[in-house]
Amino acid sequence: MKFTVAIVDDDPRYRSSLAHAVMSAPGMTLVGVADDLESGRALLDSMQPEILLVDLGLPSGSGMELIRHAAAKLPACDVMVITVFGDEQHVIASIEAGATGYLLKDASNGELADHIRALRAGGSPISPVIARQLLTRFAAPAPAVPAKDEIETDVSQALSPQEHKVLLMISKGNTHEEIAQVMGVSRQTVLTYVKRTYRKLQVHSKVEAIAKAQRAGLIAR
Repeated sequence: MKFTVAIVDDDPRYRSSLAHAVMSAPGMTLVGVADDLESGRALLDSMQPEILLVDLGLPSGSGMELIRHAAAKLPACDVMVITVFGDEQHVIASIEAGATGYLLKDASNGELADHIRALRAGGSPISPVIARQLLTRFAAPAPAVPAKDEIETDVSQALSPQEHKVLLMISKGNTHEEIAQVMGVSRQTVLTYVKRTYRKLQVHSKVEAIAKAQRAGLIAR
């Protein structure tokens, strides 16, 4: 698997460490680095990377704005937040903005390369301490769930046949590459279907999307 990576981080030392990790990893090509919001936007627009590694605390604005920019302009670009902010507010806001990975700045270079590969393969790498926070949050009593027939109607109307097929194949464990081959489309097209499905179902992860479709009876449990 080969893919391109862009880095936006204002800390020169850490930015250099990230760049070294990417350039040392087989299959990854670093297409550029930036140290603030505006140069980050320009980098995304000109190089159109397949992976964006972004910090949230940038000198000219929040990295959250860059995540939204990537989601709007480059739907096939996977975004990984790498930051010192580990509180729930930043994590949830980043995921809602379009990030699919969230790491604290404590991962080794070797771990980072593995996390980037997992992200590109369709995973959602999250630092263990962040994952624990999210699990605790979602373990809280949930609000009443609408009746199954109501959910099924909403989901059926929301998803296109292609999006439904992609979600079904994902639920069976197929990778994005396998789905692309079966459907005769590019991997980027599959990623676009996935992101549209998340947006329509108002979910932020594969697990949530599959669970909602299962409750609607569109995917077997």
